[in-house]
Amino acid sequence: MRKILILVCVFAIYTVKAQDQGNSASWNATENSTVLLNNSKGVIPLKNVSKLKIASVDLGYGSSAVFDSIARKYWNITSFRADIINSPAELNVLHMKLKFFDTVILKLSDRSYFNQALMGFLADLEKQSNVVLVFSGMGSELAKLEKLKSPIIWNKWQTNESASVSAQVLFGGVEAKGKLDTNYSTVFKKGTGFETKKIRLGYSSPEAVALNNNFTAGIDAIVKEGIAAYSAPSAVILVAKEGKVIFNKAYGSHTYGGASPARLDDIYDLASVTKVTATTPSIMRLYDRKIIGLDTLISKYVATTRNIPDKKDIKIKEALLHEAGFYPYIKFFELLKPGDMSRDSSDAHPVKVADGYFLRANYFEDVIWPVTLNSHGGTRGKFVYSDVSMYMLKEVIEQVTHRRLNEYVLNEFYLPLGMQSTGYLPRNRFEKSRIVPTTENDNWFRNMLVQGYVNDPGAAMAGGVQGHAGLFANANDLAIYYQMLLNKGIYGGEKFFDPATVDLFTSQQSKVSPRGYGFARMTDAEQKADKGYPSELAYGHSGYTGTYVWVDPMYNLVYICLTNRVYPDDNKTYGVSKVNLRARVLDYVYEELLKAQRK
Repeated sequence: MRKILILVCVFAIYTVKAQDQGNSASWNATENSTVLLNNSKGVIPLKNVSKLKIASVDLGYGSSAVFDSIARKYWNITSFRADIINSPAELNVLHMKLKFFDTVILKLSDRSYFNQALMGFLADLEKQSNVVLVFSGMGSELAKLEKLKSPIIWNKWQTNESASVSAQVLFGGVEAKGKLDTNYSTVFKKGTGFETKKIRLGYSSPEAVALNNNFTAGIDAIVKEGIAAYSAPSAVILVAKEGKVIFNKAYGSHTYGGASPARLDDIYDLASVTKVTATTPSIMRLYDRKIIGLDTLISKYVATTRNIPDKKDIKIKEALLHEAGFYPYIKFFELLKPGDMSRDSSDAHPVKVADGYFLRANYFEDVIWPVTLNSHGGTRGKFVYSDVSMYMLKEVIEQVTHRRLNEYVLNEFYLPLGMQSTGYLPRNRFEKSRIVPTTENDNWFRNMLVQGYVNDPGAAMAGGVQGHAGLFANANDLAIYYQMLLNKGIYGGEKFFDPATVDLFTSQQSKVSPRGYGFARMTDAEQKADKGYPSELAYGHSGYTGTYVWVDPMYNLVYICLTNRVYPDDNKTYGVSKVNLRARVLDYVYEELLKAQRK
Protein backbone atom coordinates (compact mmCIF):
# COMPACT_ATOMS: atom_id res chain seq x y z
CA MET A 1 0.00 0.00 0.00
CA ARG A 2 1.33 3.43 -0.94
CA LYS A 3 2.08 5.44 2.19
CA ILE A 4 0.98 9.07 2.01
CA LEU A 5 1.31 11.56 4.81
CA ILE A 6 -1.34 14.24 4.41
CA LEU A 7 -1.38 17.45 6.40
CA VAL A 8 -4.68 19.27 6.44
CA CYS A 9 -4.52 22.84 7.72
CA VAL A 10 -7.93 24.28 8.46
CA PHE A 11 -8.09 27.92 9.59
CA ALA A 12 -11.36 29.18 11.01
CA ILE A 13 -12.22 32.88 11.13
CA TYR A 14 -11.31 33.67 14.69
CA THR A 15 -10.96 37.16 16.05
CA VAL A 16 -7.83 37.56 18.12
CA LYS A 17 -5.44 40.35 18.87
CA ALA A 18 -3.00 40.91 15.99
CA GLN A 19 0.20 39.07 16.79
CA ASP A 20 3.64 40.21 15.76
CA GLN A 21 6.32 37.65 14.86
CA GLY A 22 8.79 39.66 16.91
CA ASN A 23 6.60 39.64 20.05
CA SER A 24 8.03 36.89 22.22
CA ALA A 25 4.98 36.80 24.49
CA SER A 26 2.61 36.13 21.60
CA TRP A 27 5.04 33.63 20.12
CA ASN A 28 5.19 31.71 23.40
CA ALA A 29 1.42 31.80 23.63
CA THR A 30 1.14 30.37 20.13
CA GLU A 31 3.56 27.56 20.97
CA ASN A 32 1.72 26.76 24.19
CA SER A 33 -1.66 26.70 22.43
CA THR A 34 -0.52 24.25 19.76
CA VAL A 35 -1.82 20.79 20.61
CA LEU A 36 -0.76 17.48 19.09
CA LEU A 37 -3.45 14.78 19.08
CA ASN A 38 -3.58 11.14 17.97
CA ASN A 39 0.21 10.76 17.82
CA SER A 40 0.52 7.39 19.54
CA LYS A 41 2.60 6.05 16.64
CA GLY A 42 5.09 8.92 16.90
CA VAL A 43 4.61 10.14 13.34
CA ILE A 44 5.23 13.71 14.47
CA PRO A 45 7.87 15.09 14.23
CA LEU A 46 8.72 13.78 10.78
CA LYS A 47 11.90 11.73 10.57
CA ASN A 48 14.22 10.94 7.66
CA VAL A 49 12.91 13.87 5.65
CA SER A 50 15.38 13.32 2.81
CA LYS A 51 13.44 10.19 1.92
CA LEU A 52 10.12 12.04 1.67
CA LYS A 53 8.48 13.56 -1.39
CA ILE A 54 6.30 16.32 -0.03
CA ALA A 55 3.43 18.19 -1.67
CA SER A 56 1.71 21.18 -0.09
CA VAL A 57 -1.80 21.86 -1.37
CA ASP A 58 -3.51 25.19 -0.73
CA LEU A 59 -7.25 24.67 -0.41
CA GLY A 60 -7.99 28.18 0.75
CA TYR A 61 -5.53 28.64 3.62
CA GLY A 62 -4.72 32.26 4.40
CA SER A 63 -1.15 31.74 5.62
CA SER A 64 -0.14 29.20 3.00
CA ALA A 65 2.98 31.11 1.97
CA VAL A 66 4.19 31.31 5.57
CA PHE A 67 3.60 27.63 6.24
CA ASP A 68 5.35 26.61 3.03
CA SER A 69 8.31 28.95 3.55
CA ILE A 70 8.98 27.47 6.99
CA ALA A 71 8.47 23.91 5.76
CA ARG A 72 10.97 24.50 2.95
CA LYS A 73 13.67 25.25 5.50
CA TYR A 74 13.47 21.60 6.51
CA TRP A 75 12.98 19.93 3.15
CA ASN A 76 11.83 20.62 -0.38
CA ILE A 77 8.08 20.78 -0.94
CA THR A 78 6.06 21.16 -4.12
CA SER A 79 3.17 23.58 -3.80
CA PHE A 80 -0.23 23.13 -5.43
CA ARG A 81 -2.99 25.72 -5.54
CA ALA A 82 -6.39 24.07 -5.27
CA ASP A 83 -8.44 26.62 -3.36
CA ILE A 84 -11.39 26.50 -5.75
CA ILE A 85 -11.80 22.72 -5.65
CA ASN A 86 -15.15 21.71 -4.15
CA SER A 87 -16.56 18.73 -6.07
CA PRO A 88 -15.87 14.99 -5.85
CA ALA A 89 -14.65 14.96 -9.47
CA GLU A 90 -12.13 17.74 -8.83
CA LEU A 91 -10.92 16.06 -5.66
CA ASN A 92 -10.42 12.85 -7.62
CA VAL A 93 -8.25 14.73 -10.11
CA LEU A 94 -6.29 16.21 -7.20
CA HIS A 95 -5.87 12.72 -5.77
CA MET A 96 -4.33 11.62 -9.07
CA LYS A 97 -1.94 14.61 -9.18
CA LEU A 98 -0.58 13.66 -5.78
CA LYS A 99 0.34 10.10 -6.74
CA PHE A 100 4.07 10.78 -6.89
CA PHE A 101 4.22 12.29 -3.37
CA ASP A 102 4.44 10.16 -0.25
CA THR A 103 3.84 13.13 2.04
CA VAL A 104 1.04 15.56 1.23
CA ILE A 105 0.07 18.72 3.08
CA LEU A 106 -3.53 19.85 2.56
CA LYS A 107 -4.16 23.35 3.88
CA LEU A 108 -7.71 24.56 4.42
CA SER A 109 -9.57 27.30 6.23
CA ASP A 110 -13.19 28.07 7.03
CA ARG A 111 -13.18 29.92 3.69
CA SER A 112 -12.72 26.54 2.03
CA TYR A 113 -15.79 24.58 0.98
CA PHE A 114 -15.56 22.08 3.84
CA ASN A 115 -18.37 19.88 2.54
CA GLN A 116 -19.27 16.22 2.31
CA ALA A 117 -17.04 15.78 -0.74
CA LEU A 118 -13.96 17.00 1.15
CA MET A 119 -14.80 14.90 4.21
CA GLY A 120 -15.18 11.89 1.93
CA PHE A 121 -11.83 12.72 0.33
CA LEU A 122 -10.13 12.74 3.75
CA ALA A 123 -11.84 9.52 4.85
CA ASP A 124 -10.83 7.82 1.61
CA LEU A 125 -7.21 8.86 2.02
CA GLU A 126 -7.13 7.57 5.59
CA LYS A 127 -8.33 4.15 4.44
CA GLN A 128 -5.47 3.92 1.94
CA SER A 129 -2.72 6.04 3.42
CA ASN A 130 -1.15 7.55 6.50
CA VAL A 131 -2.85 10.87 7.16
CA VAL A 132 -1.89 13.76 9.42
CA LEU A 133 -4.10 16.80 9.92
CA VAL A 134 -3.00 20.27 10.95
CA PHE A 135 -6.14 22.02 12.11
CA SER A 136 -6.44 25.66 13.14
CA GLY A 137 -9.57 27.38 14.33
CA MET A 138 -12.14 27.12 17.04
CA GLY A 139 -11.82 23.97 19.10
CA SER A 140 -15.47 23.08 18.56
CA GLU A 141 -14.53 22.29 14.97
CA LEU A 142 -12.38 19.40 16.20
CA ALA A 143 -15.53 17.35 16.58
CA LYS A 144 -15.67 17.04 12.79
CA LEU A 145 -12.45 15.06 12.92
CA GLU A 146 -13.18 12.70 15.80
CA LYS A 147 -13.83 9.72 13.51
CA LEU A 148 -10.35 10.04 12.02
CA LYS A 149 -7.52 8.16 13.74
CA SER A 150 -4.62 10.11 12.27
CA PRO A 151 -2.42 12.63 14.13
CA ILE A 152 -3.73 16.18 14.39
CA ILE A 153 -1.78 19.38 15.04
CA TRP A 154 -4.26 21.95 16.28
CA ASN A 155 -4.01 25.65 17.03
CA LYS A 156 -6.98 27.89 17.68
CA TRP A 157 -5.44 31.02 16.16
CA GLN A 158 -5.35 32.18 12.57
CA THR A 159 -2.05 34.04 12.33
CA ASN A 160 1.26 33.81 10.54
CA GLU A 161 2.73 32.75 13.87
CA SER A 162 0.38 29.78 14.20
CA ALA A 163 1.22 28.70 10.64
CA SER A 164 4.94 28.93 11.43
CA VAL A 165 4.61 27.04 14.71
CA SER A 166 2.49 24.32 13.09
CA ALA A 167 5.13 23.76 10.42
CA GLN A 168 7.88 23.68 13.04
CA VAL A 169 6.00 21.21 15.25
CA LEU A 170 5.59 19.02 12.19
CA PHE A 171 9.37 18.92 11.57
CA GLY A 172 10.50 19.12 15.20
CA GLY A 173 11.78 22.70 15.20
CA VAL A 174 9.37 23.37 18.08
CA GLU A 175 8.33 20.87 20.71
CA ALA A 176 4.67 20.03 21.10
CA LYS A 177 3.55 20.62 24.67
CA GLY A 178 0.03 22.05 24.59
CA LYS A 179 -3.06 20.41 26.08
CA LEU A 180 -6.73 20.87 25.24
CA ASP A 181 -8.20 23.48 27.55
CA THR A 182 -11.70 21.96 27.60
CA ASN A 183 -13.75 19.07 26.23
CA TYR A 184 -14.36 19.54 22.52
CA SER A 185 -15.89 16.14 21.77
CA THR A 186 -16.21 12.68 23.23
CA VAL A 187 -12.76 11.94 21.78
CA PHE A 188 -10.94 15.22 22.26
CA LYS A 189 -11.19 15.86 25.98
CA LYS A 190 -9.65 18.41 28.30
CA GLY A 191 -6.00 17.73 29.11
CA THR A 192 -5.39 15.68 25.98
CA GLY A 193 -2.19 16.36 24.04
CA PHE A 194 0.95 14.47 23.07
CA GLU A 195 4.37 15.93 23.84
CA THR A 196 7.33 15.79 21.47
CA LYS A 197 10.98 16.74 21.66
CA LYS A 198 12.66 19.45 19.64
CA ILE A 199 14.93 17.64 17.15
CA ARG A 200 15.77 20.33 14.57
CA LEU A 201 16.45 24.03 14.29
CA GLY A 202 13.55 26.33 15.06
CA TYR A 203 12.84 29.76 13.59
CA SER A 204 11.96 32.66 15.84
CA SER A 205 13.12 36.21 16.63
CA PRO A 206 15.85 37.94 18.70
CA GLU A 207 13.30 38.65 21.42
CA ALA A 208 12.86 34.91 21.92
CA VAL A 209 16.35 34.79 23.46
CA ALA A 210 16.05 38.06 25.42
CA LEU A 211 17.80 40.27 22.85
CA ASN A 212 16.34 43.74 22.41
CA ASN A 213 14.51 44.92 19.33
CA ASN A 214 17.53 46.96 18.17
CA PHE A 215 19.54 43.81 17.52
CA THR A 216 18.55 43.68 13.86
CA ALA A 217 19.34 47.35 13.27
CA GLY A 218 22.86 46.90 14.62
CA ILE A 219 23.67 44.14 12.15
CA ASP A 220 22.04 46.12 9.34
CA ALA A 221 24.30 49.09 10.01
CA ILE A 222 27.52 47.04 9.98
CA VAL A 223 26.70 45.15 6.80
CA LYS A 224 25.56 48.24 4.94
CA GLU A 225 28.76 50.01 5.97
CA GLY A 226 30.75 47.04 4.69
CA ILE A 227 28.98 46.98 1.33
CA ALA A 228 29.48 50.73 0.94
CA ALA A 229 33.20 50.24 1.66
CA TYR A 230 33.41 47.49 -0.98
CA SER A 231 33.89 44.69 1.53
CA ALA A 232 31.53 42.63 -0.62
CA PRO A 233 28.59 43.32 -2.92
CA SER A 234 26.39 40.82 -1.08
CA ALA A 235 26.06 39.12 2.27
CA VAL A 236 23.77 36.68 4.05
CA ILE A 237 23.96 36.66 7.84
CA LEU A 238 22.43 34.01 10.08
CA VAL A 239 22.47 33.85 13.87
CA ALA A 240 21.09 30.87 15.79
CA LYS A 241 20.91 30.72 19.56
CA GLU A 242 19.47 28.04 21.80
CA GLY A 243 18.57 25.99 18.75
CA LYS A 244 16.57 28.79 17.12
CA VAL A 245 17.43 30.87 14.09
CA ILE A 246 16.82 34.33 15.52
CA PHE A 247 18.26 36.34 12.65
CA ASN A 248 18.64 35.61 8.96
CA LYS A 249 18.88 38.37 6.40
CA ALA A 250 20.29 38.94 2.92
CA TYR A 251 21.97 42.20 1.88
CA GLY A 252 23.12 43.88 -1.30
CA SER A 253 23.26 42.36 -4.77
CA HIS A 254 25.28 39.61 -6.39
CA THR A 255 27.41 42.29 -8.05
CA TYR A 256 28.01 45.95 -7.23
CA GLY A 257 25.05 47.85 -8.65
CA GLY A 258 23.72 44.61 -10.13
CA ALA A 259 20.13 43.64 -10.84
CA SER A 260 20.18 40.40 -8.84
CA PRO A 261 19.44 41.13 -5.17
CA ALA A 262 20.87 38.78 -2.57
CA ARG A 263 18.40 36.22 -1.26
CA LEU A 264 18.30 34.04 1.82
CA ASP A 265 18.67 30.85 -0.21
CA ASP A 266 21.58 32.10 -2.32
CA ILE A 267 24.37 29.55 -2.72
CA TYR A 268 27.91 30.75 -1.98
CA ASP A 269 31.37 29.37 -2.67
CA LEU A 270 32.57 28.38 0.81
CA ALA A 271 36.30 28.28 -0.02
CA SER A 272 38.20 26.93 3.04
CA VAL A 273 35.01 26.40 5.02
CA THR A 274 35.05 23.25 2.86
CA LYS A 275 37.80 21.96 5.15
CA VAL A 276 35.50 21.74 8.19
CA THR A 277 32.21 21.04 6.38
CA ALA A 278 33.36 18.26 4.04
CA THR A 279 36.85 16.90 4.68
CA THR A 280 37.02 17.10 8.48
CA PRO A 281 33.57 15.55 9.07
CA SER A 282 34.49 12.71 6.71
CA ILE A 283 37.58 12.00 8.79
CA MET A 284 35.44 12.31 11.92
CA ARG A 285 32.98 9.74 10.59
CA LEU A 286 35.74 7.27 9.70
CA TYR A 287 37.39 7.79 13.09
CA ASP A 288 34.02 7.50 14.85
CA ARG A 289 33.44 4.12 13.23
CA LYS A 290 36.96 2.98 14.05
CA ILE A 291 37.87 2.64 10.38
CA ILE A 292 40.89 4.92 10.70
CA GLY A 293 42.96 6.23 13.58
CA LEU A 294 44.34 9.73 14.01
CA ASP A 295 47.84 8.33 14.54
CA THR A 296 47.59 6.26 11.38
CA LEU A 297 50.01 7.22 8.62
CA ILE A 298 48.57 8.84 5.51
CA SER A 299 50.85 6.60 3.47
CA LYS A 300 48.87 3.56 4.63
CA TYR A 301 46.11 4.71 2.32
CA VAL A 302 47.89 6.98 -0.18
CA ALA A 303 50.39 4.64 -1.79
CA THR A 304 52.14 7.33 -3.85
CA THR A 305 53.49 8.93 -0.67
CA ARG A 306 55.25 5.80 0.60
CA ASN A 307 58.63 6.46 -0.98
CA ILE A 308 58.78 10.21 -0.32
CA PRO A 309 60.96 10.92 2.74
CA ASP A 310 59.02 13.93 4.07
CA LYS A 311 55.59 12.40 3.46
CA LYS A 312 55.82 8.66 4.10
CA ASP A 313 55.45 8.91 7.89
CA ILE A 314 53.00 11.83 8.25
CA LYS A 315 50.09 11.05 10.55
CA ILE A 316 46.49 11.94 9.80
CA LYS A 317 46.29 14.15 12.88
CA GLU A 318 49.33 16.15 11.74
CA ALA A 319 47.51 17.04 8.52
CA LEU A 320 44.39 18.03 10.47
CA LEU A 321 46.49 20.31 12.70
CA HIS A 322 48.46 21.80 9.77
CA GLU A 323 51.67 20.56 11.37
CA ALA A 324 52.68 18.01 8.73
CA GLY A 325 55.29 20.26 7.13
CA PHE A 326 53.44 20.44 3.82
CA TYR A 327 54.01 23.35 1.47
CA PRO A 328 51.40 26.03 2.25
CA TYR A 329 49.94 26.80 -1.18
CA ILE A 330 50.91 25.66 -4.66
CA LYS A 331 50.12 27.94 -7.59
CA PHE A 332 49.20 25.25 -10.09
CA PHE A 333 47.88 27.84 -12.54
CA GLU A 334 51.43 29.09 -13.06
CA LEU A 335 52.26 25.67 -14.54
CA LEU A 336 49.74 25.96 -17.36
CA LYS A 337 51.18 25.64 -20.84
CA PRO A 338 49.82 26.57 -24.27
CA GLY A 339 47.19 24.04 -25.24
CA ASP A 340 46.22 23.15 -21.66
CA MET A 341 43.15 25.38 -21.83
CA SER A 342 40.45 25.52 -24.49
CA ARG A 343 37.30 27.52 -25.15
CA ASP A 344 35.59 24.38 -26.40
CA SER A 345 34.68 21.20 -24.57
CA SER A 346 36.04 17.96 -26.00
CA ASP A 347 37.47 14.62 -24.97
CA ALA A 348 40.84 16.37 -24.91
CA HIS A 349 39.53 19.25 -22.74
CA PRO A 350 36.71 17.94 -20.51
CA VAL A 351 37.36 19.77 -17.21
CA LYS A 352 35.07 22.80 -17.02
CA VAL A 353 36.52 25.61 -14.90
CA ALA A 354 34.14 28.38 -16.05
CA ASP A 355 31.49 28.91 -18.69
CA GLY A 356 33.20 28.33 -22.02
CA TYR A 357 36.59 27.47 -20.52
CA PHE A 358 38.01 23.95 -20.23
CA LEU A 359 41.19 22.30 -18.92
CA ARG A 360 42.82 19.38 -20.65
CA ALA A 361 42.15 15.82 -19.58
CA ASN A 362 44.17 14.15 -16.81
CA TYR A 363 45.72 17.40 -15.65
CA PHE A 364 45.34 16.38 -12.01
CA GLU A 365 47.08 13.05 -12.55
CA ASP A 366 49.74 14.43 -14.89
CA VAL A 367 50.57 17.71 -13.19
CA ILE A 368 48.77 18.60 -9.95
CA TRP A 369 49.36 15.39 -8.01
CA PRO A 370 53.00 14.88 -9.03
CA VAL A 371 53.78 18.51 -8.18
CA THR A 372 52.02 18.10 -4.84
CA LEU A 373 54.05 15.00 -4.02
CA ASN A 374 57.29 16.77 -4.93
CA SER A 375 56.53 19.90 -2.92
CA HIS A 376 58.44 20.39 0.32
CA GLY A 377 57.58 22.64 3.23
CA GLY A 378 60.18 21.60 5.75
CA THR A 379 58.18 22.84 8.73
CA ARG A 380 56.95 19.63 10.34
CA GLY A 381 55.92 20.13 13.94
CA LYS A 382 55.16 23.83 13.40
CA PHE A 383 51.79 25.32 12.58
CA VAL A 384 51.89 26.28 8.90
CA TYR A 385 48.44 26.49 7.34
CA SER A 386 48.48 24.32 4.23
CA ASP A 387 45.92 23.40 1.61
CA VAL A 388 48.07 20.39 0.76
CA SER A 389 46.94 18.81 4.06
CA MET A 390 43.42 18.61 2.70
CA TYR A 391 44.53 17.32 -0.70
CA MET A 392 46.10 14.43 1.21
CA LEU A 393 43.09 13.80 3.45
CA LYS A 394 40.75 13.75 0.45
CA GLU A 395 42.83 10.92 -0.96
CA VAL A 396 42.61 9.08 2.38
CA ILE A 397 38.82 9.44 2.47
CA GLU A 398 38.32 8.26 -1.08
CA GLN A 399 40.67 5.32 -0.67
CA VAL A 400 38.95 4.14 2.51
CA THR A 401 35.34 4.72 1.40
CA HIS A 402 35.85 3.83 -2.27
CA ARG A 403 33.61 6.81 -3.08
CA ARG A 404 34.30 10.26 -4.45
CA LEU A 405 34.40 12.90 -1.73
CA ASN A 406 31.50 14.86 -3.22
CA GLU A 407 29.29 11.76 -3.33
CA TYR A 408 30.31 10.65 0.16
CA VAL A 409 29.51 13.89 1.97
CA LEU A 410 26.28 14.45 0.04
CA ASN A 411 24.86 11.08 0.99
CA GLU A 412 26.39 10.64 4.44
CA PHE A 413 25.74 14.14 5.80
CA TYR A 414 24.02 16.76 3.70
CA LEU A 415 20.92 14.95 2.46
CA PRO A 416 20.25 13.05 5.72
CA LEU A 417 20.52 16.34 7.62
CA GLY A 418 18.07 18.05 5.30
CA MET A 419 20.72 20.29 3.72
CA GLN A 420 19.13 20.84 0.32
CA SER A 421 21.59 23.26 -1.29
CA THR A 422 24.98 22.05 -0.11
CA GLY A 423 27.49 20.18 -2.22
CA TYR A 424 30.21 20.30 -4.78
CA LEU A 425 29.67 21.12 -8.47
CA PRO A 426 26.51 23.19 -7.89
CA ARG A 427 25.95 23.96 -11.57
CA ASN A 428 25.10 20.27 -12.00
CA ARG A 429 22.18 20.65 -9.56
CA PHE A 430 21.02 24.26 -9.42
CA GLU A 431 20.14 27.17 -11.65
CA LYS A 432 23.04 29.54 -12.27
CA SER A 433 20.98 32.46 -10.92
CA ARG A 434 20.88 30.86 -7.45
CA ILE A 435 24.67 30.85 -7.19
CA VAL A 436 26.52 34.02 -6.23
CA PRO A 437 29.47 34.87 -8.52
CA THR A 438 32.94 35.18 -7.05
CA THR A 439 34.96 37.06 -9.66
CA GLU A 440 34.89 38.50 -13.16
CA ASN A 441 38.66 38.19 -13.29
CA ASP A 442 40.36 36.04 -10.70
CA ASN A 443 43.80 37.39 -11.67
CA TRP A 444 45.07 33.82 -11.76
CA PHE A 445 43.92 32.11 -14.95
CA ARG A 446 40.27 33.02 -15.59
CA ASN A 447 39.64 36.48 -17.04
CA MET A 448 35.88 35.86 -17.09
CA LEU A 449 32.85 35.55 -14.84
CA VAL A 450 33.20 32.71 -12.35
CA GLN A 451 29.74 31.72 -11.14
CA GLY A 452 29.04 28.26 -9.84
CA TYR A 453 32.60 27.05 -10.41
CA VAL A 454 34.98 26.99 -7.47
CA ASN A 455 37.02 30.17 -7.10
CA ASP A 456 40.14 28.42 -5.79
CA PRO A 457 42.31 27.68 -8.85
CA GLY A 458 43.74 24.40 -7.53
CA ALA A 459 40.31 23.02 -6.73
CA ALA A 460 38.95 24.23 -10.07
CA MET A 461 41.81 22.59 -11.99
CA ALA A 462 41.25 19.38 -10.02
CA GLY A 463 37.72 19.19 -11.41
CA GLY A 464 35.88 21.22 -8.76
CA VAL A 465 36.15 18.68 -5.95
CA GLN A 466 38.95 18.99 -3.42
CA GLY A 467 39.48 18.70 0.29
CA HIS A 468 40.39 22.33 0.86
CA ALA A 469 37.83 24.06 -1.39
CA GLY A 470 34.98 23.40 -3.80
CA LEU A 471 31.98 23.18 -1.49
CA PHE A 472 28.98 25.48 -2.00
CA ALA A 473 26.06 26.06 0.39
CA ASN A 474 23.47 28.51 1.64
CA ALA A 475 23.25 29.89 5.16
CA ASN A 476 20.34 27.78 6.38
CA ASP A 477 22.10 24.56 5.38
CA LEU A 478 25.25 25.56 7.23
CA ALA A 479 23.20 26.43 10.30
CA ILE A 480 21.74 22.92 10.23
CA TYR A 481 25.17 21.29 10.00
CA TYR A 482 26.77 23.39 12.74
CA GLN A 483 23.73 23.04 14.99
CA MET A 484 24.26 19.30 14.64
CA LEU A 485 27.83 19.75 15.90
CA LEU A 486 26.58 22.01 18.70
CA ASN A 487 24.16 19.19 19.58
CA LYS A 488 27.18 16.87 19.95
CA GLY A 489 26.46 15.02 16.72
CA ILE A 490 22.68 14.61 17.03
CA TYR A 491 20.12 16.15 14.66
CA GLY A 492 16.67 15.27 13.36
CA GLY A 493 16.51 12.28 15.68
CA GLU A 494 19.64 10.77 14.08
CA LYS A 495 23.14 10.33 15.42
CA PHE A 496 25.83 11.51 13.03
CA PHE A 497 28.78 11.46 15.44
CA ASP A 498 29.49 10.23 18.92
CA PRO A 499 29.57 13.22 21.30
CA ALA A 500 33.11 12.32 22.34
CA THR A 501 34.23 12.58 18.71
CA VAL A 502 32.77 16.07 18.38
CA ASP A 503 34.47 17.14 21.60
CA LEU A 504 37.79 15.67 20.50
CA PHE A 505 37.92 17.35 17.10
CA THR A 506 36.62 20.75 18.21
CA SER A 507 38.81 21.13 21.32
CA GLN A 508 42.45 22.26 21.35
CA GLN A 509 44.68 19.41 20.23
CA SER A 510 47.89 21.20 19.33
CA LYS A 511 50.82 22.12 21.52
CA VAL A 512 51.95 24.85 19.13
CA SER A 513 48.62 26.47 18.17
CA PRO A 514 45.09 26.79 19.59
CA ARG A 515 43.63 24.63 16.82
CA GLY A 516 41.54 21.50 17.04
CA TYR A 517 41.54 18.72 14.49
CA GLY A 518 40.58 20.63 11.35
CA PHE A 519 38.87 23.44 13.24
CA ALA A 520 40.12 26.93 13.99
CA ARG A 521 39.60 28.17 17.52
CA MET A 522 40.16 31.32 19.56
CA THR A 523 43.48 32.87 18.55
CA ASP A 524 46.21 34.04 20.90
CA ALA A 525 45.35 37.64 19.99
CA GLU A 526 41.71 37.09 20.96
CA GLN A 527 42.79 35.55 24.26
CA LYS A 528 45.00 38.55 25.02
CA ALA A 529 42.22 40.98 24.08
CA ASP A 530 40.16 39.49 26.93
CA LYS A 531 36.84 40.86 25.67
CA GLY A 532 34.84 38.12 27.35
CA TYR A 533 34.33 36.33 24.07
CA PRO A 534 34.68 33.98 22.34
CA SER A 535 34.72 31.21 24.90
CA GLU A 536 37.49 28.61 25.07
CA LEU A 537 35.00 26.09 23.70
CA ALA A 538 34.35 27.98 20.45
CA TYR A 539 35.39 26.71 17.03
CA GLY A 540 34.82 27.39 13.34
CA HIS A 541 36.60 28.42 10.15
CA SER A 542 36.85 31.18 7.58
CA GLY A 543 36.94 31.01 3.79
CA TYR A 544 38.94 33.11 1.33
CA THR A 545 35.84 34.13 -0.63
CA GLY A 546 34.44 35.90 2.44
CA THR A 547 32.69 33.11 4.30
CA TYR A 548 32.73 32.36 8.01
CA VAL A 549 31.20 29.78 10.34
CA TRP A 550 31.45 29.91 14.11
CA VAL A 551 30.06 27.82 16.95
CA ASP A 552 30.29 28.73 20.62
CA PRO A 553 28.87 26.08 22.95
CA MET A 554 29.14 28.36 26.01
CA TYR A 555 26.80 30.85 24.34
CA ASN A 556 24.75 28.15 22.58
CA LEU A 557 25.52 30.10 19.42
CA VAL A 558 25.85 29.35 15.70
CA TYR A 559 26.97 32.19 13.43
CA ILE A 560 27.05 32.05 9.64
CA CYS A 561 28.37 34.82 7.40
CA LEU A 562 28.40 34.35 3.64
CA THR A 563 29.80 37.00 1.31
CA ASN A 564 31.52 37.19 -2.07
CA ARG A 565 34.21 39.61 -0.92
CA VAL A 566 36.58 38.69 -3.78
CA TYR A 567 34.22 40.15 -6.39
CA PRO A 568 35.00 41.49 -8.94
CA ASP A 569 38.76 40.84 -9.09
CA ASP A 570 40.05 39.95 -5.64
CA ASN A 571 40.54 43.53 -4.39
CA LYS A 572 42.37 44.79 -7.47
CA THR A 573 39.70 47.36 -8.35
CA TYR A 574 38.58 48.55 -4.92
CA GLY A 575 41.52 47.59 -2.72
CA VAL A 576 41.30 45.89 0.64
CA SER A 577 38.21 47.05 2.51
CA LYS A 578 38.65 48.75 5.85
CA VAL A 579 35.51 47.01 7.13
CA ASN A 580 36.00 43.40 8.22
CA LEU A 581 32.34 42.65 7.83
CA ARG A 582 32.24 39.04 9.01
CA ALA A 583 34.30 39.69 12.17
CA ARG A 584 32.53 42.94 13.01
CA VAL A 585 29.10 41.33 12.92
CA LEU A 586 30.25 38.44 15.11
CA ASP A 587 31.72 40.86 17.65
CA TYR A 588 28.44 42.75 17.68
CA VAL A 589 26.46 39.53 18.26
CA TYR A 590 28.68 38.61 21.20
CA GLU A 591 28.40 42.08 22.71
CA GLU A 592 24.62 42.03 22.47
CA LEU A 593 24.49 38.61 24.09
CA LEU A 594 26.66 39.86 26.96
CA LYS A 595 24.38 42.88 27.40
CA ALA A 596 21.37 40.58 27.61
CA GLN A 597 23.11 38.44 30.22
CA ARG A 598 23.79 41.48 32.39
CA LYS A 599 20.15 42.55 32.45
